[in-house]
Amino acid sequence: MSAMIRTFDHHDFDAWSLVAAKGDQRISVCLPAHNEEATVATIVERIIEHLVVRVPLVDEVVVVDDHSADATAKVAAAAGARVIDAAEVLPGHHNGPGKGTALWKSVHEAHGDLIVWCDADVTNFSTAFVVGLLGPLLGDPSIEYVKGFYRRPLGASGDGGGRVTELVARPLMSLLFPELTEIVQPLSGEYAGRRRLLERLPFVAGYGVEVGFLIDIARGFGLDVMAQVDLGTRRHRNRSLAQLGPQAMTIMQVVLRRADPGLVPDEALLIRPDEVPLAVDARELPPLVSLATYRDRHGAPRD
Repeated sequence: MSAMIRTFDHHDFDAWSLVAAKGDQRISVCLPAHNEEATVATIVERIIEHLVVRVPLVDEVVVVDDHSADATAKVAAAAGARVIDAAEVLPGHHNGPGKGTALWKSVHEAHGDLIVWCDADVTNFSTAFVVGLLGPLLGDPSIEYVKGFYRRPLGASGDGGGRVTELVARPLMSLLFPELTEIVQPLSGEYAGRRRLLERLPFVAGYGVEVGFLIDIARGFGLDVMAQVDLGTRRHRNRSLAQLGPQAMTIMQVVLRRADPGLVPDEALLIRPDEVPLAVDARELPPLVSLATYRDRHGAPRD
């Protein structure tokens, strides 16, 4: 196994020092959000107060409202974010909800050369998440993609978070992609990358997007362009096993398809006793550089 994935701690980086390293690069923080009115405004406010107003590190905060049925868009806009309706961006491509689709559309809409993604359901959000993810990118031009990892207590205290990681993602990667087992949390929702890399990647439409990135980056660009950062402790809304089942199946589809193309379909039924079969969709969106509308908006691909 390789030891090429560099590991950092968020305490290694200071926001003001990163401003000096930023130069003329633009930085976008993007939050995919589906029914997150309870938490998204606080996250937006903290980023703007600490990393836009007090320290001029972040250039824009973008919330992608992913078909929310609540007031997510309203509260995010009131907090100062630029809010994008996912249904109105690239409407000819997978117009339904899906985390990967929201991320894909955020790259299309954001202006940054560096893009930081954070989940919008975090209840103990700290701007150290953003600073920690940006640190390796701004400190080393050879690093293209940074994953966050953290402790994830299940409930008020103790361990137990990351059930899909431990029961599905890690065993599959150990069997099929052992070079990626150094990644502490392959499914974490906090990560960042350079546009020049992200625009060249296919995006899984749903929850398999994170593991798809890891495999595709390792294969296409090498392990040495990746890094990971310890972001401390993260608390968020934990989901039931019934809700986690479709996520786990999507991740299986993505990993198995990359190990053996054609082995499993893009869409399949999750069959559980005494329940209506559920269609699990792991379709993929094309690299953005393949779209003329993207090239018109952001220019030709950059090396």
